[in-house]
Amino acid sequence: MASQVSNTESSHRCSLTELSKSNVFTSKLPPDPGFETPQASHKARRERLYPRTVKGAAFTFVRPETTEDPELLGVSPRALKDLGLKAGEENTALFKAVVAGNEFFWDEENGGVYPWAQCYGGWQFGSWAGQLGDGRAISLFESTNPSTNIRYEVQLKGAGRTPYSRFADGKAVLRSSIREYIVSEALNALGIPTTRALSLSLLPRARVLRERIEPGAIVCRFAESWLRFGTFDLPHSRGDRDMIRKLATYVAEDAFKGWEFLPGAVSLGQDQLDDSVEEPPRGLPRDLTQEHQGVEENRFARLYREIARRNARTVAAWQAYGFMNGVLNTDNTSIYGLSLDYGPFAFMDNFDPQYTPNHDDHMLRYSYKNQPSVIWWNLVRLGECLGELIGAGPQVDDETFVKQGVTEDAAPALIKRAETIIERTGDEYKTVFLNHYKHLMSRRLGLQTQKESDFQELFSELLDTLEALELDFNHFFRRLSSVPLAGLETEAGRKEVAPRFFHAEGHGGIGYSEDSARERIAKWLDKWRQRILEDWGSDAYADVKRQRSMRDVNPNFIPRGWILDEVIERVERRGDREILGRVMNMALNPFNEEWGLNKDEEERFCGDVPKFQRAMMCSCSS
Repeated sequence: MASQVSNTESSHRCSLTELSKSNVFTSKLPPDPGFETPQASHKARRERLYPRTVKGAAFTFVRPETTEDPELLGVSPRALKDLGLKAGEENTALFKAVVAGNEFFWDEENGGVYPWAQCYGGWQFGSWAGQLGDGRAISLFESTNPSTNIRYEVQLKGAGRTPYSRFADGKAVLRSSIREYIVSEALNALGIPTTRALSLSLLPRARVLRERIEPGAIVCRFAESWLRFGTFDLPHSRGDRDMIRKLATYVAEDAFKGWEFLPGAVSLGQDQLDDSVEEPPRGLPRDLTQEHQGVEENRFARLYREIARRNARTVAAWQAYGFMNGVLNTDNTSIYGLSLDYGPFAFMDNFDPQYTPNHDDHMLRYSYKNQPSVIWWNLVRLGECLGELIGAGPQVDDETFVKQGVTEDAAPALIKRAETIIERTGDEYKTVFLNHYKHLMSRRLGLQTQKESDFQELFSELLDTLEALELDFNHFFRRLSSVPLAGLETEAGRKEVAPRFFHAEGHGGIGYSEDSARERIAKWLDKWRQRILEDWGSDAYADVKRQRSMRDVNPNFIPRGWILDEVIERVERRGDREILGRVMNMALNPFNEEWGLNKDEEERFCGDVPKFQRAMMCSCSS
């Protein structure tokens, strides 16, 4: 059966020319009024499309800048397949030209799909930043994979200036491009929602100034949607009600495939709404004031809840696998619930809830422990943007309301309903987050069932132990995956097993001796053993199955900061092209015991993180 599925998928894969291409985004949402058509943009000198304020628009038509002598450094075979492109297509001249920004699928005679850059704003480190937008990202087209029916928007990052580049050059450096290329595919292989990377191209003649002069690069990437919370922030800051409604409708009908796929409506009852209004305020539709009767959430409230649920599951996965996005601003938070825009990011080395990979984040706003609450903070900002729509209740389509909005007298009732929905969505966010986190942590620990006591006695106690002894987060789970229960029956056996979780130089932690460190791990192992016995029994064959199931969810390889730095150094300074392909292969198959490429290198990359390269940090510049 697996072979038949593979053959079916293979038969649907095609060339880049044959790949279906659409432009639903640009056909349904308003363009930059300065360049309302592809023709207007294409005839304009490239310099006219440079930074400026853009109002009343979701995007600007803008073509990539051409590049000299680009070199295709790498292609993800998994991404190639998921887009529906046939194997070997990456070797064609057209593919190399498109992913480097030198070709796109539009011409004046035949039309086609013209590239575009998105307009959005954002809250950055808790402060309003105004208009931001795709300053160095340009979308080429959308395409639907015929095998999966998933539509992706294909985009170039580093393809030149747009109206949203502000004071920057629209370029991306090789350093950050290698990081995004590898980690976005690595997260997907771990089952964490993410944007994807198809290819990485070096621009050898482009010298880009950041902290130093660096080589330029382009990542060709794709996602189900590139819409962000910041997409709504900008029109909200400008009072553009019509744009917010259009964007919300597009998200529901096109990004999420239809209103019918959103969570079911929940009734807002008397206990949730203020029933102190005795007379309907003038200017507010009558039904909107009947809080005491209770009304169901409207479709925009359901859309808000869906966005919250998606982001709750994603941040739960980050927490369970120790991944951190170091710049969780609203412009870097995905409407679709994807891991988005990889600047300073990292996987956890020694477990430290205070750790942030962003060396500019002095207040630790985006530290590991704060990521769930920061995503909720961003969701509250989104709720404010959608507040008028979700607060309008069943009268959201009333003609007067659509055209004129709510009157001053009517505002208190609408605000109360919106606040109630946002508050209750917060409870839903917390519930979805905790449920998914418990599910993932249970799988990582080899449990088949969940008990209320697991959270405190296993999860929390484990994290406290890892922090106290300065042990590696992901290594602990992988090494636990190969521990047979037979060796844990006695305290002496558990103490003997404990050092396998230490670093090569031993454990860390203040105030712990070798023996007390062993004892602390042994106590946890005893609790874990009892839970495994409850779920799997004492049969030796069942224990082998349990170990196999744990290895299937606990990665042997993750692209840590020190590994990515080595890859960058070898590609950029030594001209080593093969290392990129080997590390991508490991990232795409993270649960393998070995990859059969370079045994010494694989063992080193899967082994101890060098002591002075743990908990690395980097800047936002890329």
